Amino acid sequence: MSADLRALLGEVDAVLLDFDGPVCSIFARYPAPQIAAKLVDVLRRHGVDVPAELASEPDPLEVLRHAGAAGDQGVTRATEDALCAAERRAAETAEPTPYGREVIVAARQAGMPVAVVSNNSAGAVYAYLEAHRLACYISPVVGRAYADPDKMKPNPWPILEAVHHLDIEPTRCVLIGDAITDIEGARAAGIRVIGYANRPRKMDTFRSAAADAVVASMGEIATALLA
Repeated sequence: MSADLRALLGEVDAVLLDFDGPVCSIFARYPAPQIAAKLVDVLRRHGVDVPAELASEPDPLEVLRHAGAAGDQGVTRATEDALCAAERRAAETAEPTPYGREVIVAARQAGMPVAVVSNNSAGAVYAYLEAHRLACYISPVVGRAYADPDKMKPNPWPILEAVHHLDIEPTRCVLIGDAITDIEGARAAGIRVIGYANRPRKMDTFRSAAADAVVASMGEIATALLA
């Protein structure tokens, strides 16, 4: 366990978690590229010109961003609704992240509130938390703003919403995330951030982005919280 990680967690009063990554792999059995393709079909049915690079886009959130950029709120809502439905289905077969649950429980045992801030829909997050008996440990859940993809991280909006609900100074909060957008969003919100490098290539990326700490396993965080 890193002494820096333990010191960091000793300086904060609340833990914020990204969902897909630190808590679970939501698209483990309903692959994200399959969902992205369905969203591309939604765009086409609404008469949106789909460029070649978007037609092969593997990330459904990026397809939603494109829908929002098209400037037609009806198209954005249709894409949002399709993605929400797909995420709810995906949540049913999501695979828990090793030690994700332990981090949540350890934080609460240490007297820290735990929030989720996600670019996934709040409905999908709640469905997963309920199914895995975690809902009682987490409040608030701030998911993707409905049909407003510009508010997804790295926009600090969901992070600031959670901090406001918790009524804790931003500098006394830490976000655990597995994407560069989490680190950028945390920096913009003025909170601390731990990069969860669930792939080796992310270690240097997160360090270069000036994450306060970088871990390869959620178990490192659980151990530090228990200490």
